[in-house]
Amino acid sequence: MDTIVIVGSNSFSGASFVDFALQQGVRVIGTSRSPEPIVAFLPYKWHDHANFSFHNLDLNKDLAGITSLINDAKPQYVINFAAQSMVGESWQNPGDWFMTNTVSTIKFHDELRKCKFLKRYVHVSTPEVYGSCSGFVMEDFPFNPSTPYAVSRAAADMSLHTFHAAYDFPVVTTRAANVYGPGQQLFRIISRTILFILLGRKLQLHGGGVSTRSFIHIRDVCDATWKIMENGRNGDTYHISTNEVVSIRELVERICTKLVVPFEDHVEVVGERMGKDSAYHLDSTKLRKEFGWQDHIALDRGLDECVAWVRANFDDLNAQPYDYQHKP
Repeated sequence: MDTIVIVGSNSFSGASFVDFALQQGVRVIGTSRSPEPIVAFLPYKWHDHANFSFHNLDLNKDLAGITSLINDAKPQYVINFAAQSMVGESWQNPGDWFMTNTVSTIKFHDELRKCKFLKRYVHVSTPEVYGSCSGFVMEDFPFNPSTPYAVSRAAADMSLHTFHAAYDFPVVTTRAANVYGPGQQLFRIISRTILFILLGRKLQLHGGGVSTRSFIHIRDVCDATWKIMENGRNGDTYHISTNEVVSIRELVERICTKLVVPFEDHVEVVGERMGKDSAYHLDSTKLRKEFGWQDHIALDRGLDECVAWVRANFDDLNAQPYDYQHKP
C-alpha cells in the first residue's frame, strides 16, 4: 500500500484530496496547522475511511515535526496544499504571507530534497502568479504577480525550479482555476452567496462582479492531481481548468436563479479590491493530451451540489464565522 503525506489537509482542496486518495486505496497522513474543523468542512469524514491519520503541525513552527513524520513514514508522494491563500488580505499582513508561502515553504523543500525515498512531490500553486491576462495562457506564460499573495507564491515556484535543476528534485507543479465544491469555506464566493441568500443577507459584490473566472469542481481537480502525481514529468507544471468562463456577476445570478430570488434584492455592489486581477484563464491542453484527462462536472451541476450541501449543513454552517479569520 502506497503512503501519501498531504500537507494542508484541513484546507478545502487538501481535505477533498484526502477523501479522493483514500478512495484509491492508499494510506494517507495529513498535517495542518489548525485542529480539524467541523465535519461539514472535511469531505473525508463524509465516508467510512480507514488508513488516515491527522497530525496538528504548523509549517511555520513545526517543520522539524513534519520532517520527522515524513522520514518515519517514508511516503512515495508528498502533496502540499498549505498556503496563506487570501489575496485581498495579503495587503494587510504581507509578512505573514511571505513567511508561510515563501520562507517556510522553501525550508520545507530543502528538507524534502534530502528524502531519497520520495518518488514525487506535488506543489500546488496558483494562477495568480501570472497576474491579469487576456485569453487562455499556457504553462510557460511569464509571471507577472500583482499582489503580495501572488508574489509570495511565485517566489516559491521559482525556487522549486532551481531545486529541480540543481538537485534533480522530483517536483511537479499544479495550477488550478477557481476551485469550488461542497465543503468549501464560507468566505469563498459560491458558499458565501448561497448561505447569505438563505439567511436573507446581502452579498457584497466587489467591482460589480465584472472580473471573469473559470470555475472547476474539486472532484475534477482531485482526479487531475492524482494523474499528475502518478505520471507527471518531474520539473513540469500542469494547468487544471475547464474551458467555461463566467463573470462573478453571472455566477451570482445563476445561484440566485437556483434559489428563486431576485439578484437585485440580495447583492450590494462595492468597490473593487486592490490589485485584483480582472481575468486569468488557464489552457489545460497539456494535461488533457498527456493523461487523457477531462472535466466531467458542469458548473450548473456543481452549483446544485453546493446548494444541497449548504442546505444539509445549514445550522452548523450558520454557527461558523462567515469571514476569513487571519492566523499569523
